Amino acid sequence: MPTLIRLVIVLLFLAGLVYGGMIVLVSMVEPTQKEVRVRIPTRDLLAEPQRESGGGLPDLAPNVGGGD
Repeated sequence: MPTLIRLVIVLLFLAGLVYGGMIVLVSMVEPTQKEVRVRIPTRDLLAEPQRESGGGLPDLAPNVGGGD
């Protein structure tokens, strides 16, 4: 039983060190911001999306129009 208690104490101590390290990182480190640019070709912006025929999901919506 004493080895189990010693193991639990060591694990709690290590968890406390990790938790303390995270608190120090949060309080001491400031993230830097920078501008990010992503170039998108014009042909991709103006191109019509291609529709797949028959390869999509089936239409499972109920027919609410009351059609016969």
